[in-house]
Amino acid sequence: MSIKRILAVTTFALASVVTSSAFAHAKLQSSDPQAGSTLGSAPKQVRLKFNEALEPAFSKITVVGAENKEIPVTGTAVDKADPTVMTAELPSLAAGEYRIRWSAMTHDSHKTKGEVPFTVK
Repeated sequence: MSIKRILAVTTFALASVVTSSAFAHAKLQSSDPQAGSTLGSAPKQVRLKFNEALEPAFSKITVVGAENKEIPVTGTAVDKADPTVMTAELPSLAAGEYRIRWSAMTHDSHKTKGEVPFTVK
């Protein structure tokens, strides 16, 4: 293989890595409660795990219940020991359907948002 070809292949490979990381966004990897779960008792906390570190000042959790009524959450925080984890404390929830709405910003300023539905019996 010629040196020119090796350089071309190496340059292309490096450009692919840099481009893919530059366009990366925080993706939700797991949640507690889990998406679509039906719980026998109300959770006391929401825990969301992402694939990238989050920017605490621009990442938040809200919870909505019936008729899109917002449920007050407290202590929304990005974990200092693991900045890919965001948590919030929940008040006592009655039986019903709920949605965790989250918005997150990574350190490179990419914003994402999503929902995690769950039900309390």
